[in-house]
Amino acid sequence: MSQLLSTSIEYLKGVGPKRAEILAAELGVRTYRGLLHHFPFRYEDRTKFYKVSEVQGDLPYVQLVGELTNIQEIGTKFKKRLVAKLKDDTGTIELVWFKGVTYFAKSLKVGEKYVVFAKPNVFNSKINLVHPEVETLIEFKNAVQSKLQAVYPSTEKLAKFSLASKSISRLLRTLLPQLKYKLEENLPATVVADFQLLNREAAMFNIHFPTSVEVLKKAIARIKFEELFMIQLELLKLKLVNLEKSSGFVFGEVGEKFNGFYSNNLPFELTGAQKRVLKEIRRDLKRGKQMNRLLQGDVGSGKTIVALMTILIGLDNGFQAALMAPTEILATQHYEGLKELLVGMDIEVELLTGSVKAKKRREIHEKLEGGTLHILIGTHALIEDKVKFKNLGIAVIDEQHRFGVAQRAKLYKKNAIPPHVLIMTATPIPRTLAMTLYGDLDVSVIDELPPGRKEIQTLHWYENKRLRLFGFMEGEIAKGRQIYIVYPLIEESEKLDYATLEEGYQHIFKRFPAPKYKVSIVHGKMKADVKQFEMDRFVNGETDIMVSTTVIEVGVNVPNASVMIIESAERFGLSQLHQLRGRVGRGAEQSYCVLMTGNKLSSDGRLRMKTMTGTNDGFQIAEVDLKLRGPGDLRGTQQSGTPIDLKLANLATDGELIEKARKAANQVLENDPNLERQENLGLLTYLREKNRGKMNWSKIS
Repeated sequence: MSQLLSTSIEYLKGVGPKRAEILAAELGVRTYRGLLHHFPFRYEDRTKFYKVSEVQGDLPYVQLVGELTNIQEIGTKFKKRLVAKLKDDTGTIELVWFKGVTYFAKSLKVGEKYVVFAKPNVFNSKINLVHPEVETLIEFKNAVQSKLQAVYPSTEKLAKFSLASKSISRLLRTLLPQLKYKLEENLPATVVADFQLLNREAAMFNIHFPTSVEVLKKAIARIKFEELFMIQLELLKLKLVNLEKSSGFVFGEVGEKFNGFYSNNLPFELTGAQKRVLKEIRRDLKRGKQMNRLLQGDVGSGKTIVALMTILIGLDNGFQAALMAPTEILATQHYEGLKELLVGMDIEVELLTGSVKAKKRREIHEKLEGGTLHILIGTHALIEDKVKFKNLGIAVIDEQHRFGVAQRAKLYKKNAIPPHVLIMTATPIPRTLAMTLYGDLDVSVIDELPPGRKEIQTLHWYENKRLRLFGFMEGEIAKGRQIYIVYPLIEESEKLDYATLEEGYQHIFKRFPAPKYKVSIVHGKMKADVKQFEMDRFVNGETDIMVSTTVIEVGVNVPNASVMIIESAERFGLSQLHQLRGRVGRGAEQSYCVLMTGNKLSSDGRLRMKTMTGTNDGFQIAEVDLKLRGPGDLRGTQQSGTPIDLKLANLATDGELIEKARKAANQVLENDPNLERQENLGLLTYLREKNRGKMNWSKIS
């Protein structure tokens, strides 16, 4: 069967070399398997027939049956069109083609009965059908076995080669009989039974030629489940392989450094969520396998404290630690934050970034190799070959999606036995999406904020509230607070955006004049030292207002800043709006986020504003964002080798199905980790074929 599905599409009757080339280029369909998995995107009810007299211009689509009474080519060269007349017992209607004139002129026959399907069009007060789908009544009766006719994704180029939706359907009608009784089941029988799924062959036949609406729903559910199950199985197997192959340091000791910090330096009582996560991490560190854990937590939830306490366990066991951040600003913030938290403790911490001078760099290298440097914080500079640890035991990576696989791997190779890895992200990821993006990692979530934090009040104001905004700003500055004003920056309109930023800065500068007010500006085109100077002024309280682009989205921590004003907020995604809002609310005072927009908003824009003003919960916001934007480019987000190949399943809307698929995959691997049992051999064969050339499935043997 595998051989048949791997057959080149050119050998299917009706294709040939030229059409095969176009199918490969336009749809990526190269084999019988590729065509089988080219699924419809919608279905049309083809049982209802209209009479000519019933056709109205406002109807969506109509299907007619009648006799062709006349065919005529009108015009010349580029203005040529084909006009035909279709007659039934109630009247006559015109059919018009502007493309494929020669083809239809040759293939249509006067006196033949045809079934036509099209959207009615009104021209010169007369109704006609432009570019209708046409087939003989005999073809229609032979082909239609259900109420629903599949409509396939196609392109203009495919249509030129007569490979529009109808033709693709014909090719599948040629292919499917060859596969009858040959499409072996690729899911274990227990999974098919437990989750009440259609068998594979029935699902594949009914997705293309459904016998009823009910069966079509079952076919779609089965294929979605299969796609998600295969991904979850691969991720869970990868996790098992990593556990089997990656021995890790045993951190059996919780000693003086951890306990000393907990008793004397911890700035606040840990939340229940932080305690739960620390227990999960502690369990990982004791088992003798490399920890690979993702730590999710909303802005301000206290991930850094958890990371530091994890590092201290490593130090108590005689190991060094590294903390890698994607930007110099964020690395510096971590360095200063950890130094402050560790005051009075005999722990050496250093910062290594591109800005560190050669002399200081040499000093850091020496202390690191000698073992007197305990914690090294930095950017990509940490993975340079010159950076050598005496005994790296734990690596913490912040906002890991900003680093490539190779970059992270370089850090892990700084010791003969890979260090334990804790990955932190302040971007809340919906649970079902995390299962697919990070399904090979253990995931911990800090889902509560430290006590005493006041919830940020979020306001949505239209442009007509500008004067009210200025008055509000004056009031906050009078209380000694500081304010961010952020402008959007989108690469496609970079010049326009910088002009808007500069204009906004000048406007604010005039409205809040010196010396009473101090205003600074920060954007990505500034030289690093100038940008840092302006940032430092704001951090140190020397300026009242900072006008900036989204460079402050991550990495600026100013507890005294109580107001975040986001200009043209409708141009930001929900995730970015939430990240920007998280720059305030870090002190004890009431903080505010003001979303300024134009008066005209799209329905999505209105939903984003409503979501932001309605909740501060990053996970709720992430769920709405996922539904609005979809899961995006998963390969780019995840940056790992696991193939995510979804034709029907949608990570934004099929959350329940993802959970079921993961549960099923877990059950299979718990009972048969190497897929050696008879009932799983079909699954193993399918996975090896599916991933041939993509992923090394020799890991399953």
